[in-house]
Amino acid sequence: MKVILLKDVKGQGKKNEVKEVADGYGMNFLIKKGLAVPATQTNINKLNRSLSEAALEESLLIKDMNDLKQKLEKQTIIFVAQTGAQDKMFGQISSKQIQKELQKLGYKVDKTAILLDHPIMSLGTHNVDIMLHKQVIATVKIKVVKGS
Repeated sequence: MKVILLKDVKGQGKKNEVKEVADGYGMNFLIKKGLAVPATQTNINKLNRSLSEAALEESLLIKDMNDLKQKLEKQTIIFVAQTGAQDKMFGQISSKQIQKELQKLGYKVDKTAILLDHPIMSLGTHNVDIMLHKQVIATVKIKVVKGS
């Protein structure tokens, strides 16, 4: 019997895959538990429609994220840091601080999307990557200047 998986099933396959399974397993377990539906022509057509709609939404999202990337890469975020002897910074610039500055500029970016290996602890210009989408990564310039 052929079924369309509605959820990931360990040992069988991933969501939206069409699989050939034993009749009893398909009817008494997968369909009964709501993990699959029979692979009728109607259900296959519904699956194809939903997959094409999802692909269209994904491409529109990627386009929007690329537009946002263009805007972000034109930005330079300036932080004023207190320094001690030999211009050594007191404290550090974290991803949370970068997120707050981006919010002030009107960009809504999740803190976890800011790919900062370690906090910024020196004066100067630093490039920080921001993952807007798994296929779109923007690079923002962070400039740390000496405070008075």
